[in-house]
Amino acid sequence: MTTIDQVSAASDAAPASFSVHIPDAELEAEPLDPEQIVSGTPEVTGKVLWESPDGKQLRGIWQITPGVVTDTEANELFVVVSGRATVAVEGGATLEIGPGDACVLREGDRTTWTVHETLRKAYHISL
Repeated sequence: MTTIDQVSAASDAAPASFSVHIPDAELEAEPLDPEQIVSGTPEVTGKVLWESPDGKQLRGIWQITPGVVTDTEANELFVVVSGRATVAVEGGATLEIGPGDACVLREGDRTTWTVHETLRKAYHISL
C-alpha cells in the first residue's frame, strides 16, 4: 500500500493511487486573515494531498480549532472526520455538521463557521 508519506518522498509525479489515515495526518499551519475571525482564537491547519495539473481541482485535509470565522466558499464537497461546527450560509441554510457528515458548499456562498469542537475534514474543491 502506498501512503501519503511515500507520495511526498516520491518524485514530482505522484502515483495514481494512495491512502492516508486522515485522523493522524500531519498538517501545516494555514494562517487565517484576521478579518475573517469573528470571535475566539481559531487556528487552521491543512495539507493538499492532490492537485490537478491545471490547479483547478484540489483534494486534501483541513482542520480548524474552536472559534467563529467567516469565509467565501469555492465549490466544495467535504466529509467531516472529527469535531463539530455550525455553518450558517448567508441567505440559505444553517448546517449542523459532525463526524460522518458530507457537506456541499457552492462557489460564492458567504458562510459563518461556529466551530464547537476542533473540526477535521477531507475535501475536494473545484476552482
